[in-house]
Amino acid sequence: MGGREPVTVSTREIVPGVIEIDTLLGGWERVTAGYLLPGDEPVLVETGSQSSVPTLLASLASLGVGPGELAGVAVTHIHLDHAGGVGDVARAFPAATVYVHEKGARHLVDPARLVDSAARVYGPLLDSLYGRLDPTPAERVRVLLDGETVRIAPDRVLTAVDSPGHAKHHLGLHDSQSGVLFAGDAVGVRLPDAGVLRPSTPPPDFDLELARHSLHRFAERRPSALALAHYGLLDQPDAVLAEAEETLLRWAAVAEQAWSENRDIAAALEEAFAGDFAHSDPAQLKKLETLSGVHSNAAGFRRWLDTRGRGEAARMDSHEHGQR
Repeated sequence: MGGREPVTVSTREIVPGVIEIDTLLGGWERVTAGYLLPGDEPVLVETGSQSSVPTLLASLASLGVGPGELAGVAVTHIHLDHAGGVGDVARAFPAATVYVHEKGARHLVDPARLVDSAARVYGPLLDSLYGRLDPTPAERVRVLLDGETVRIAPDRVLTAVDSPGHAKHHLGLHDSQSGVLFAGDAVGVRLPDAGVLRPSTPPPDFDLELARHSLHRFAERRPSALALAHYGLLDQPDAVLAEAEETLLRWAAVAEQAWSENRDIAAALEEAFAGDFAHSDPAQLKKLETLSGVHSNAAGFRRWLDTRGRGEAARMDSHEHGQR
């Protein structure tokens, strides 16, 4: 008899009370993760892309989370590989409140501009890999400000940590029970099968100083571990955060040198950091390039440098006028 193909499910408890869900973007394993925090009011952190929704829903069902039982969906930011499934998940779980940064909320309610921007960036990949984003009713969306909390159980909350740099609408989410900090993309991308931490600096919002400040804020919270959307749990959070900042500064220095000499930033980054991935599997590098490609990172650096340059020129001009 005919029927739908069975959906692959991959879940595991990474620490007590935190369940990692592989959302299998593009059918790839260990590339995009969501995290379920069970409790009196269970919360899902990250939905993954719209294309991953069947996998996500099957995974939640396998964990015994019924349509009326998910209390909250929290996204670290509204990029489609993190929040593209929000509209679908909100429909599937009508009791769930959707939690998001104040600068991302309107895009979940009316995603037309966000999807249009993503279509220009991703081209054919938008529909073939990520999917789009369905609207979420405004009354289902709750803005999380810095320091606000989401209740999971009487003795357990998620605390929001405003963490711009990768995107202006980025939040970290710190679990009071496990100590795990869900870091979205603020720390970068480290795929287990590629093994090297790469910064994620896409346009239009990347800002180096904000990104560094966000890493410092994460460190100040003394998390027990970091959970990345791309991908998984990283122990020794202090060392990881220090590595993330050092790597970010190395990439920024190369980008700024190329920019100041009017050279191609992407080519400069590729030349400088090709050795970091010399022993990586080409298939894993393809996944890494899809999530945090050199050309995307270069475009983010260029926009940041151009914007900073215009700001410095304006300040110089203002100062000269003030001296007259």
